[in-house]
Amino acid sequence: MDKINIEQAIIVEGRDDVTAVSEAVNALIIPTHGFGITAETWGVIAKAYEEKGLIILTDPDHAGEEIRRKLTEKFPEAIQAYVSRSEATAADDIGIENAKPETIAEALEKALARAGKEAKAIQAETIYADMSDLRELGLAGTEGATEMRAEVARALGIGYGNAGAFIKKLKGFGIGLDELKEEIEKIRKED
Repeated sequence: MDKINIEQAIIVEGRDDVTAVSEAVNALIIPTHGFGITAETWGVIAKAYEEKGLIILTDPDHAGEEIRRKLTEKFPEAIQAYVSRSEATAADDIGIENAKPETIAEALEKALARAGKEAKAIQAETIYADMSDLRELGLAGTEGATEMRAEVARALGIGYGNAGAFIKKLKGFGIGLDELKEEIEKIRKED
C-alpha cells in the first residue's frame, strides 16, 4: 500500500496508534497519551489546529469518545475520522493500533472528503533538518543537546521530543532548516 500524504495534523491517543497511523499516511501525528493531556500537548495541538488543521482519530471505545469530546470542545473545526469497533479490535483489545493501514487510510480519506478537503502532498521545496544537522547545531549527540533541543522546541511551540521525534515535528509543522537556525540564533543571543 502506498502511503497518502495528509496536510492536517492527526490526533491519536497513544504511541501504538502513532505507529499504526504512520504505516498508512505521511502526516504530523500527535498523541494525547490518554485523558491526561499535558499543558504542553494542548499547546502543540493548538498550534497544529491554527497552522495545519486537525483530524481527530481516537479509539472506538468509551475512553476514545471522551477524549474526542474534550478535543472537539476546544477545537470545534477539527475533522472527525472514525474506524469501526470491529476494524479496530484484536482479541479483547480495542484501539486504532489494531486497524490495518488500508482501513486507517480509508477512514482519513472519507473524513477529508466529508470536510470538502482531500489528501494532499506536503510541500517538498523546504529543506528539513536531519540528524547530521541536529548534531552540527548542538541539538543531538553533544553535551547540553537535550536541554538546547527542549529550549528550541519550547520557542517553536512544537513540544519536546528526542532527536528523532524532534525531526518529525519540524517536518510536520513545516519548519525548515533555515527557520530552525534562525530560532537557535535568537536563543543564543538571549543567553
